[in-house]
Amino acid sequence: MLDDFPFYLGLLIIILLLIMLGNKIKIAYPVLLVLAGLVISFIPGIPAINIEPELIFFIFLPPLLYEAAWTISWKELWRWRRIITSFAFIVVFISALSVALVANYIIPGFSLALGFVLGGIVSPPDAVSAGAILKFVKVPKTISSILEGESLLNDASSLIIFRFAMIAVATEQFIFYKAAMSFSWMIFGGVAIGLLIGWLFMKAHKYLPTDANADIVLSLLTPYIIYLAAEEVHSSGVLAVVSCGLLLSNNRHRFLSSRSRIQGVNVWESLCFILNGLVFMLIGLDLPQITKGLEGVSLLTAIGYGVLITVVLIVSRMISSYGAVIVTLIARNFITVADRRHPGYKTPFILGWTGMRGVVSLAAALSIPVYLNNGNGFPQRNLILFITFIVILLTLLIQGLTLPYFIRKIKLPNIYDVPREEAYHQIRQELAEFALHYLKTNYDGQVENNTSLQHLIQKWEQHIKGIDDESISQDLKHIYLDLLNQQRQWLINRNKEDQTLDESIIRRQMHYLDIEEEKLRYL
Repeated sequence: MLDDFPFYLGLLIIILLLIMLGNKIKIAYPVLLVLAGLVISFIPGIPAINIEPELIFFIFLPPLLYEAAWTISWKELWRWRRIITSFAFIVVFISALSVALVANYIIPGFSLALGFVLGGIVSPPDAVSAGAILKFVKVPKTISSILEGESLLNDASSLIIFRFAMIAVATEQFIFYKAAMSFSWMIFGGVAIGLLIGWLFMKAHKYLPTDANADIVLSLLTPYIIYLAAEEVHSSGVLAVVSCGLLLSNNRHRFLSSRSRIQGVNVWESLCFILNGLVFMLIGLDLPQITKGLEGVSLLTAIGYGVLITVVLIVSRMISSYGAVIVTLIARNFITVADRRHPGYKTPFILGWTGMRGVVSLAAALSIPVYLNNGNGFPQRNLILFITFIVILLTLLIQGLTLPYFIRKIKLPNIYDVPREEAYHQIRQELAEFALHYLKTNYDGQVENNTSLQHLIQKWEQHIKGIDDESISQDLKHIYLDLLNQQRQWLINRNKEDQTLDESIIRRQMHYLDIEEEKLRYL
């Protein structure tokens, strides 16, 4: 391991350079990293990369899911819950079923159960790839919210399909009522465990004498503990981590200090930045090792199978995207939907084309055991691994490189969006008015003789972004801290009252208030 340390150190440097290059030339970094890993793997003398499935599932997956749950808006998730759950569960199942049927019919020796194993592996799109691409193009908030919400749930649904298919392959039977009970436990048990452990961590943050460093370390431990606890009782570790992340994210201002929130954001962004970079680089590095494991099928034939499955996935998702819109248009006549306006043909096309595969597919494929419980080798294991890598590679290259072009070409309508800067300044104006009203109502008796308090009032009257760097009294600090807490509560209430308000605007203003509170430590 120590002998290979310079190699891994060099990989990190290459990852950073490629991500910077991707930002410069406006190409999603997952595409560059996979290609770079593939090129590096063919250099003579490069250490062979053998990825352990536990490394991906346990080291990479929990923190990436947890961070995604922290950044998503619960309000947007709930608002678009029907289409999100349709994509995360129904579309994933349709994709897995399509792959299973085609693989069973086309690929020799592929049973229907093996087809579902492959379908469960390649059915979930990767949120990291889509997020990296959408950084360079402007899309309506609706689409980004739906894609973010889908990414939180589709991992769980695909892994559930994968797990049941693995059981069917191992036992050569499928008992429906047992599968239904196990399915229910995986979903509801995973959510319950996530909420319970999340509540315990929330109380630990609140009542233990922690500082910012301790809070951040606890937050780093949280997704691993939850994932392990859920998997130990055979429920969904993915859903447990996601549900816990959503719970803690929506209560962060109740148990974390402003310093913990500010520093925690920086730590988590840096951690997930390097984890995502490593995973996509490893995908490219490991492909030659998978190729060497192919037996009983030629490389050209295996590539053909990979291309076929990729086409099946793209077509099934595109059809499902338009099907979901049609169902929504019909359903709005009977139930309340998030928005009754017609999305047109453009929005479903982009939702359907945003189907790059990545981290979860890689982890699931690598977790296939070499041998069954009876000692026999797992059927078609190497071919499944190879097809998975081809699917990841092709979807990243084909869809990843063309998605920005399609978004710019078809000019998506902003029928759901309010101009964000305009909405942000409106919230700032209302918040300043609330601050002035609160100060004059609760501290009116101190204004006349307290010049510092007069200065604070002038600050909000003029919308000044920061306090002048001058010393202020402890009394004024207490007043200002009280005001900041009241403003946070006002923002939380405002977010709940206005369901059309973009929650990212509220979070941006919350972050500003945290920075204001941190300034007081140095005044």
